[in-house]
Amino acid sequence: MIVVIGGGPAGRFGAMHLAQAGKEVRLIEQRRIGGQCLHERCMLVCALNDVARLIEYARTQKDLGILDSVPAVSYPMIRRRVCEVQEKLSSVLDAETRAAGVEVVYGAEGHLEGSRAFIDDEEIRADAVLAATGSRAAIPAVPGTDLFGVYTYRTLSAMPDLPRRMVVIGGGVAAAEFAHIFRAFGSEVEIVARHGLLRDLDPKVRSAVLRDLAGVCIREGTPVASIEGAGRVRSVLLSDGGEIEADAVLLATGLVPRSESLQGLRKGPDGAIIVDRQMRTSVENVYAAGDVIGPPYLTPAARREGVVAAENILGRDTVMDYEGIPQALSLRYDYAFASTGADGGVTLSAPAPAGPGSFWDVTKGWAGLTQIRVDPETGRLIGAAAGVPGASALLSYLGYLMKRGITVYDFDDIVEVHPSTDGVSGLSRYAAGMLRKKKG
Repeated sequence: MIVVIGGGPAGRFGAMHLAQAGKEVRLIEQRRIGGQCLHERCMLVCALNDVARLIEYARTQKDLGILDSVPAVSYPMIRRRVCEVQEKLSSVLDAETRAAGVEVVYGAEGHLEGSRAFIDDEEIRADAVLAATGSRAAIPAVPGTDLFGVYTYRTLSAMPDLPRRMVVIGGGVAAAEFAHIFRAFGSEVEIVARHGLLRDLDPKVRSAVLRDLAGVCIREGTPVASIEGAGRVRSVLLSDGGEIEADAVLLATGLVPRSESLQGLRKGPDGAIIVDRQMRTSVENVYAAGDVIGPPYLTPAARREGVVAAENILGRDTVMDYEGIPQALSLRYDYAFASTGADGGVTLSAPAPAGPGSFWDVTKGWAGLTQIRVDPETGRLIGAAAGVPGASALLSYLGYLMKRGITVYDFDDIVEVHPSTDGVSGLSRYAAGMLRKKKG
């Protein structure tokens, strides 16, 4: 028997991989299968942002005289319909997981004491364990985070209606995505970032992102002193003495590995389970994958980690490779980027071609951004980014091709779909011509 603790992306993919290899697998899930990705994070952003983009596109076309009005949002109805779709998707994932041969146990807590596995208080025999208990929202040590009207990504579904004024605390992807969504819905939104907003992004990509956050007030380098209110949130007090009125506060202050139920394993200072490249923990026959092992906190990485763990449980020596795994954020456009991890290279940027989802934005002089990074000696593509509708799908495949060693010269033979917002092909062909001219 192989026991998998947690039914999010890492646990579910690992469990199915093991079951399809003929192993007896029991997956323990305390709540619902699909994990935070389906129920509170990735899919929630997709759902809300679909509505936000619809409103923004309608607003652009109203400004052009094409539409006579911009639709209003019923936030209570969004909440209701999102839950309905999430339940439907969860049932699909449940059926898929069981069809692979996995036994799924709901409503129980799986936990470890070294190599000993338990379901609630009952010890069970386990030849190997895959721990994929995920993460939880990191709550800053700021007075007032327990006030009514203060939310995290996990409790946001309890917000009864749109706030007039929302403060988003945080400087990462989640802060940018939710700020964009609620500004599009009609709330006044301010982002308060202790350091900088998306400070690790390439400057040109970050500049493009900020275009999508026009209308959002952004305060950087500004720690929060406290969240004020008598019973419910009233304002956010800043360390510089400033104060921002707020009807709601969203804490987008990162994630913390959820490892309290996993005892006897070596952990990092933040509670992350320490693993090697085979996903092995410090205890023999115990593996870990997904958010519980710490950053990068990405669904595609978690899925792959679960499969790598499963492969090693099956005795097939497999290592986890993070090269080329794409990352993305969803605003009015998708912003996606991938890298081989190589340093240096020559960076080229260009406006993206107009296409589906960006045609009407040409009236504002903007249709998105394309960027590539090239090794000038070999022509190898070592980095790419795009800020366009559909960028996430584009970078998924491009990240893999970069890992396989694709060069800008290879794009000479690629015939892309048209119309399309993909500017990588054209920019790569331009780079190839530039390198040939330099060498010749």
